[in-house]
Amino acid sequence: MRTPFPSPRPIHHILAIGLFFLGTIPAQADGLQMLEDMQTVITELAERVQPSVVSVAAIRPKEILRDRPSNAPGSGSGVIIDTDGHIITNNHVVSDATEVEVRLSDKTRFVAQVIGKDPDTDLAILKITTERKLPSAKFGDSSRVKVGQWALAVGNPFGLDRTVTLGVISGIGRENMNLSRYENFLQTDASINPGNSGGPLFNLHGEVIGINTAIINFAQGIGFAIPSNMAKQVRDQLIVHGKVVRGWLGVGIQPVTAELAVKFGVTEGDGVLVNEVFEKDPAARAGIKPGDIITKVDGNFVDTPNALSRVIAGLLPGATARVEIVRDGQRQLIPVPLSERAESAVVASLPPPSKSEAKLGLNVQGLTAVLAEKFKLKESAGVLISKVERGSEAEAEGLREGDLIKEVNRVEVASVADFTAGLAKVKRGERVLLRITRETRAFYVVLNPADK
Repeated sequence: MRTPFPSPRPIHHILAIGLFFLGTIPAQADGLQMLEDMQTVITELAERVQPSVVSVAAIRPKEILRDRPSNAPGSGSGVIIDTDGHIITNNHVVSDATEVEVRLSDKTRFVAQVIGKDPDTDLAILKITTERKLPSAKFGDSSRVKVGQWALAVGNPFGLDRTVTLGVISGIGRENMNLSRYENFLQTDASINPGNSGGPLFNLHGEVIGINTAIINFAQGIGFAIPSNMAKQVRDQLIVHGKVVRGWLGVGIQPVTAELAVKFGVTEGDGVLVNEVFEKDPAARAGIKPGDIITKVDGNFVDTPNALSRVIAGLLPGATARVEIVRDGQRQLIPVPLSERAESAVVASLPPPSKSEAKLGLNVQGLTAVLAEKFKLKESAGVLISKVERGSEAEAEGLREGDLIKEVNRVEVASVADFTAGLAKVKRGERVLLRITRETRAFYVVLNPADK
């Protein structure tokens, strides 16, 4: 069992502070008392949670614990999550170490074993062994976190042990930060600095709602934490198995931009476009096709590639995901039994295309065996882009020599004649949807024919 924290002081007094500042509490003494009550809530909260927060530092070869200063480079934070001595921290704090120094709030030092690491979420689990009964923190439900609610960050910035900072949750669901594969960060203005990495972000009930992981160097008051619900999933698998096993759908995906939305008859951002279905993988076996728009998984809306990847990764191999798609304007629900994600899996392709309106400039030719080998293409026939004009729309959209055109307006093309015939059907002013294969991945682009 976890060592329980003492029951927190009631926090409803905090609401009265707003009334005080609005002038509805006339007596100055009453207002001061409310402020003091609010201050007491925060100080008692800090006192309760601080003992569960530890300092973490990877041990280098031949390093002696007593010789290591508390503010040594590479130091971070962590939080004890059970009385067995398990600690959660950031993967980037642990790095490649197999042993880690852990320093408790009473300055006691331990050598912790690395139980498991998950670079995809930047989390790691450590374990210390002691006969002492350790203080531990309880995880809260990050799905209930709202923008504006208060948060307390505790960590060891710059070696300053168990520093406490108070702020609010300033954003939720932050992604595309290029910090890890699966991103769904909580954003907070509670001060987070180097050394806070791996430390907890608490709510007013003393529950961990996030694991602090990153800051924006050129900004103040913007820090990010991995939500507790994601951390719990990783924690459970790392403690039991030493690694994280995730579900795998087997598709290449990209955002639904405004231009793609028009071509596929959906609303911009309404789902994720499937641009490739990997042969013999779960999606292919279930009947999902390139050009399908995935809108929901198990009832959860997915509006970005990150969101889809995150939802699928949260399911275990063998689970059957209920995938809702839009195909030719019709919604369908397809059950997909998931497999295990391979380490080399491709989960997304190109970023959203640019808004360039420059003219199209493409030369094409039939694919030969020699050209297929040159451009690392698996296909033996098709329509190969042999030249992309400088300054053209095709160049702006990222097309290049060696790309293979697979479809024109959702119709497969296997020859230059097919490609020409497809373009001939395009009406004046209509934009053309192309499906492109490049080496081992595929993507869609929308272009404006120069002769239309």
